[in-house]
Amino acid sequence: MTLPSLSPSEAKLLVDDGVILVDIREADEHAREKIPGARHLPLSKLDEADLAVHEGKPVVFHCRSGARTQANASRLVGKLGDTCEAFIIEGGLDAWKKVGLPVSADRRQPLELQRQVQIGAGSLALMGTLLGIAVSPWFFVVPAFVGGGLITAGVTGFCGMARILMRAPWNRAVYGPQAQAA
Repeated sequence: MTLPSLSPSEAKLLVDDGVILVDIREADEHAREKIPGARHLPLSKLDEADLAVHEGKPVVFHCRSGARTQANASRLVGKLGDTCEAFIIEGGLDAWKKVGLPVSADRRQPLELQRQVQIGAGSLALMGTLLGIAVSPWFFVVPAFVGGGLITAGVTGFCGMARILMRAPWNRAVYGPQAQAA
């Protein structure tokens, strides 16, 4: 199932008229950058959520690029019920920003966890390779280990590096106990 798409400008007009805007991105993404007034309902918590959020009004969903929202359209509609009119912002937050609509950004928040994993994995692979060439071939174990971890994460959905990074001091505001209670 797909949901009808709205341009960011069309979505902004509807939101200004009282339509409910829902951000389905994860907490780390939402904390760093968001559309003012958007309600936060991460996809990872959708199954436990009570979507009486719409209060009888139409709902406009968004993610970063629109792809995640479109891929989960049937889940979103299933939670809303058949009586609620729902839309997706075409191009998501990226398109919203591109046309100059307002965004609230807090650069003091940590980078999104996925980007942290990419930086960490890339750094380890590069350093292991360079050390393997310059110092000892035994260092090639590091990029092999990182590659195995990435394959495991892709196949199982479990990323050990992400779990470790969630506990890093700079991520405690987003993933700490007080954030889980919120």
